[in-house]
Amino acid sequence: MATKVIVGIPNEADYAVRIGQGILDDLGSKVAALGSFSQALIITDTNVGPLYLAQAKASLARAGFKTSEITVPAGEETKSLEVAGEIWSAMAQLDLGRDCVIVALGGGVVGDLAGFAASTYMRGVRVVQVPTTLLSMVDSSVGGKTAVNLPEGKNLVGTFFQPSHVCADTATLSTLDQREWRCGCAEIAKSSVIDSDEFFFWMLENASALAARDAAVVAEAVARCVVFKANVVARDKTETSGVRECLNYGHTLGHAIESVAGYGVYSHGAAVAEGMRFAAFVAKEKLGASDDFVQTQADLLDALGLAPLGFKADPAVVLEAMKHDKKTRGGSIRFVLPVDVGEWKAVTLSDAEILAYLEQWQCFEQ
Repeated sequence: MATKVIVGIPNEADYAVRIGQGILDDLGSKVAALGSFSQALIITDTNVGPLYLAQAKASLARAGFKTSEITVPAGEETKSLEVAGEIWSAMAQLDLGRDCVIVALGGGVVGDLAGFAASTYMRGVRVVQVPTTLLSMVDSSVGGKTAVNLPEGKNLVGTFFQPSHVCADTATLSTLDQREWRCGCAEIAKSSVIDSDEFFFWMLENASALAARDAAVVAEAVARCVVFKANVVARDKTETSGVRECLNYGHTLGHAIESVAGYGVYSHGAAVAEGMRFAAFVAKEKLGASDDFVQTQADLLDALGLAPLGFKADPAVVLEAMKHDKKTRGGSIRFVLPVDVGEWKAVTLSDAEILAYLEQWQCFEQ
């Protein structure tokens, strides 16, 4: 049985996020109910395609769709303008018109890339997100952010483009390795810290079960994250009022770690978890966050298998990587800092402050 969360965003069509075991078999009927489409194009990668492409194609075929597929190399390097251009060209060669639907079958890289291609091809065609990782189920498949990377930084070129439907089949999570599982756990932890005491203490109680992949706990964690993110996005669709900034918690340092270390050296989730630890440390120093909060968050991350990275790099190099992040304003770097669970502030820090905090942090982490 599936759980359905309706995402309602001002001036956008509502869409459903369905969460449940085995619901990939219903994909075709759910897509068909969205409107009249002549063709469906599935975009997947070399990891996910061998596992779930045939099942997705069969479901779409049963619903009467003529389907094509594009399989891209797995990995963050695929999220590029070059690959997006190859997808646009393939779509044109397939004679796809504005009455096609793009099905993004995979994790966050595929979802971001396919969403970006859909939002720009012929100025926009429908996209359906079928996330197959825990991270993409709880984060990137909902909210409408699409992007590709540049050599200068992550997610620097993109659009805001809402999906028409999200199919989160938790059965696909059975093939995730531990590294990818912990990626999703980091994003769930992030959401719980920013959201509320109720979500956070539920996470503390269920962290071990989530780490052990208990099916009921996983489904509830995904649903809680989708509700949290949908509420945030409904209040700030394009990150203009400041509300949506909270979703960047842990990502300012996290993205810099990924960039400096080289994409793929550390998982996105591990980098974000490190960014959360750093942001809590800065919040304690600058805003007076309590030792108890900092330690309890650390305990949660530890329980989820997200140990400190022990990441070491020249603070000046890390600072420069942060400056290329899309969260900068007028050359200044903004951090989402938690005052307490469910209470946060977006704070602009000077270069000197950031360098000092990074130096203190690296000593502290030793």
